[in-house]
Amino acid sequence: MLLVDEVYLNEDGTATGYYHVRGDEFFLQGHFPGNPIVPGVIQCEMMAQASCILFEKQMSEDGMIPVYTGLNKVKFRGQIKPGDRIRIDTQLVKERNPLYFLRGELSVDGRVCMNGEFSFAIIIGKDKE
Repeated sequence: MLLVDEVYLNEDGTATGYYHVRGDEFFLQGHFPGNPIVPGVIQCEMMAQASCILFEKQMSEDGMIPVYTGLNKVKFRGQIKPGDRIRIDTQLVKERNPLYFLRGELSVDGRVCMNGEFSFAIIIGKDKE
């Protein structure tokens, strides 16, 4: 499930991604009836997916995949609804290969909707072991 429409590697080494919430996404069905809101777990996944451009070189080897290893200090500060264009900003804070520690933020029209710290490992996928 791809949850970013576009992602850019910035000159300062950070990443910026975007996603337009169309309203027909599977994760909006039932969350909540008559008042669709992008679930927090989906927002966390968007943050992780947008950060992967920072590790293009590490994942260029066949079979390497990023897997979440942690979420910390995640705060949901505003609702994201159909029609919103989400801006996703991420930055690498620390690395200890194969672990990477990052910070991210989702915003809509300059309003922070979610932020937090997260980590993941880049590992060999099961099919390539």
